[in-house]
Amino acid sequence: MNPDSPYAILFDEVKIGPVTAKNRFYQVPHCNGMGRRYPTEMAVMRGVKAEGGWAVIATEQCDIHPTTEVGSQIRLWDDRDIPYLARMTEQVHKHDSLAAIELVHMGYYSSNHESREALMAPSGRPAYMAIPAYARTMDKQDIRDVRRWHKAAALRAKQAGFDIVVVYAGHNLSLAMHFMSPRLNQRTDEYGGSMENRARLFRELIEETKDAVGDTCGVTVRMAVDELMGTRGIMGEREGREVVEMLGELPDLWDVNCSDWKNDSITSRFAEEGFQEPYIKFVKSLTSKPVAGVGRYTSPDRMVSLIKNGVLDMIGAARPAIADPFLPKKIEEGRIEDIRECIGCNNCVASNNQKVPILCTQNPTQGEEWRRGWHPETIAPKDSDDSVLVVGAGAAGLEATRALGQRGYNVTLAEAGTELGGRVGRESTLPGLSAWGRVRDYRAYQISQMATVETYFDSAMDADGVLEAGCSLVALATGARWRRDGTGRSFDNPVPGLTTLAVYSPDDVMAGAEIEGPVVIYDDDHFYMGGVVAEALRARGLEVTIVTPESLVSAHTVFTLEQSRIQTQMLTAGIEIVALHNLTELDSDGATVACIFAGKSRKLAAASVVMVTTMEPVDDLYQALAARQDEWAGHGIRRIIRIGDCLAPGTIAQAVWSGHRFARELGDTNGDEVPYRRENVELSAEY
Repeated sequence: MNPDSPYAILFDEVKIGPVTAKNRFYQVPHCNGMGRRYPTEMAVMRGVKAEGGWAVIATEQCDIHPTTEVGSQIRLWDDRDIPYLARMTEQVHKHDSLAAIELVHMGYYSSNHESREALMAPSGRPAYMAIPAYARTMDKQDIRDVRRWHKAAALRAKQAGFDIVVVYAGHNLSLAMHFMSPRLNQRTDEYGGSMENRARLFRELIEETKDAVGDTCGVTVRMAVDELMGTRGIMGEREGREVVEMLGELPDLWDVNCSDWKNDSITSRFAEEGFQEPYIKFVKSLTSKPVAGVGRYTSPDRMVSLIKNGVLDMIGAARPAIADPFLPKKIEEGRIEDIRECIGCNNCVASNNQKVPILCTQNPTQGEEWRRGWHPETIAPKDSDDSVLVVGAGAAGLEATRALGQRGYNVTLAEAGTELGGRVGRESTLPGLSAWGRVRDYRAYQISQMATVETYFDSAMDADGVLEAGCSLVALATGARWRRDGTGRSFDNPVPGLTTLAVYSPDDVMAGAEIEGPVVIYDDDHFYMGGVVAEALRARGLEVTIVTPESLVSAHTVFTLEQSRIQTQMLTAGIEIVALHNLTELDSDGATVACIFAGKSRKLAAASVVMVTTMEPVDDLYQALAARQDEWAGHGIRRIIRIGDCLAPGTIAQAVWSGHRFARELGDTNGDEVPYRRENVELSAEY
């Protein structure tokens, strides 16, 4: 790194006990939906981040014993788990980075569906998850057992090649934090009462881990210093400060954040970059040990400010490291404009919560590093003389164009409108979604630097235009439109009475249509759109009611950790919520809705209705071209395919992925073959 660079301070070495991080970039523990089932996928994914310049690469939570078992997470129950995790350390060490492992006993947050072991807690209570189970009060032997299991896991971690062992007390997900919590610990023995007593287990785990592996491994802690629950929980300037004051010099590094997960990984819809700073900034003044923290940081200037102002010593990241595994290297090389910034949509979180390997809206190669061999920064140069026409400059079209240009293909991008972005541009104008514009902005800049790409606006294409364009490959990324007739998950046919009221779609709202109130929104989509449309119309001063057959508004956002905030915000704004109801009929007086269980109907006053039910592909151009397939060869066309929403409407993440896949494969796939490598689950010799 040039010592005169304004970012040089980010590449200072950081001492973490007996090991040294080569710079200040710390990929904090983050879940990934791979875990024990996909160890090679997980290992290669982590290795790519090491290649991208992250000095420390951490695992997700690692279960230490069958009494704390959560489906897809990694484990160190016994020596048989060591080889699986050694794959990761090997990948990380290839690039001179440090491998860290986060050990955890989750107590009453465990599920134990597989192990069937009884749950444990400092004080007896129901299981956290919605399962019919009760966590028993731990006795002294239970506490000794947890300490023993933790130490044994630390020794196995060292054997697997890890350089750092993380003692976990964060996100309300660990026994160490449960013991410190004033609401979860009602014990009267030496592990209850005062904070000194409640932090006793945390202290013991740190001390015993240092005794076991501290000669060669850094021993760090990850702790939520504030639960953002007021007096009900751990408060940063009260209990959080007290813990750091007591234990400040004990670990080799403090990785601090807010709890629980929905606060730590709050979406961009509800918080700006660095929102945690007010809650964690006190920590650095209480310890001489390095401090790491997160905040969805993507700006190197902000990172430098955090270091120089004494807030952090290391820049922690989970989501930004997913969106751009090469973020540190790009800063080091002075390529700031090439950073693929996280948009804070939490699609990565959602996929993990659905127990599948994570994906990313910005980074279509996330999760594909091993199974498809996709690298986030490199792509094979072109291997044909094809020229490519991409029709439509939305998420899929932009990513296809960018990646094709990177490969060296001559690409013509034809956009019917006057702006790039498609639905990304439209949706980024809705309340809280401005950061989503980064999907467009990153790709627009990259394309602008490519000599082999030409972009044309005001260029609506018809079949004749495509056939005469002179390109051998055509990708149609013409997007999708929202239906206005109510057809969706609940109803296969239009809602009766559509002509009796003014009926709109989200496309109309985003286009600025003049809508009269009162407004009824029928949300049968269940992701973010119904909620943001309701907020947008309420912000215009309209009376708004949102109807959904689900029990919660925007129910799918439970997986993105924002549903509770969405519901709270809507109720605070005065939006009426009618859950567990379907919209059954419209007439000049309003909308009739019916309970999905009992069928009982009620009438809602409405001058306008907005249908948020489903999208349908805008594939008229494709159908016209398909009807003329016998003319393709005569015009030099060998393949025309649909990508993104034009093929199948879905998330923006899916559209970006679809565009990227086309650029990698040029649509040349064999449908009879499994298109990616799969992990082979070993067969036991005993059965």
